[in-house]
Amino acid sequence: MTSPPLSASAITCHEPSFSAEFFPPRGIPAQERLLRTGKSLQGCNLEFVSVTFGAGGSTQTGTLKTLQTLKALGFDVVPHISAIGCDRSALAKLLQTYQGLGVQRLVVLRGDAPSGMGAWSGQEMRYARDLVAFIREHFGQAFHITVAAYPEKHPEAPSLQEDLSHFVQKMQAGANAAITQYFFSVEAYESFVDRALAKGIAQPIIPGIMPITNVRQFLRFSDNCGAEVPRWIRLRLAELENDPASVKAFGLDVATRLCDRLLAVGAPGLHFYTLNQSRATLHVLRALEATSPRLVA
Repeated sequence: MTSPPLSASAITCHEPSFSAEFFPPRGIPAQERLLRTGKSLQGCNLEFVSVTFGAGGSTQTGTLKTLQTLKALGFDVVPHISAIGCDRSALAKLLQTYQGLGVQRLVVLRGDAPSGMGAWSGQEMRYARDLVAFIREHFGQAFHITVAAYPEKHPEAPSLQEDLSHFVQKMQAGANAAITQYFFSVEAYESFVDRALAKGIAQPIIPGIMPITNVRQFLRFSDNCGAEVPRWIRLRLAELENDPASVKAFGLDVATRLCDRLLAVGAPGLHFYTLNQSRATLHVLRALEATSPRLVA
């Protein structure tokens, strides 16, 4: 049976929006690859591109440089910022720096503690909701704030209900939207959106998409972040592991079908975890709507 459109999706989005995530490159070859990737995505009319940081904000300088590179290509750039490893004074200065760059959006996360650092040792802000509240208190509505969501539960949360409670608190603190951890179950996404809506959360919840391009890397990422990989996908990847071209073809097909289903049930957009590569994102976007002026310049 085909699922009905999600009731929350029509509240703020009449057309789906598309966005992509990058990470700060290390070394000249990686910087050149990032530039090539950015240029190849220029014609896709992405609503924004976001840039990550390391544990405890450890690559924040690299984040700023990457934002500048992507902004020079014409993208609306969005830095990730973390509650872990950033005191209030440093955070205020960082946000002022971003304002000077013309940044109007933020992805706000709890973040991870650097290796060897106690997760909460000496932290002024322990959770993403604290960071959202700080930004709203000191910067008002200057930034559009996006937070994280976990349709299949955050790996540290003891239960689905408690995880949803934390999510609701982040949204009520002043977040405008959410981007999910990647997943492969449309039903899990629909259930999460419905449960959030029942708690009064009507802001857009945008699915995060991770096309499979490398088996070992993908499975390591999934195990670390708690993303559920369906058994049929694991079995197929095991069959194809020694054939990289077939792995990529399979991954693109899975991602395209997933995105098509998500848009069909009313998802307000798609956010692609690019791993600083463009081929998979371009393939999916073109497969979804190859002739649309939103996707092809």
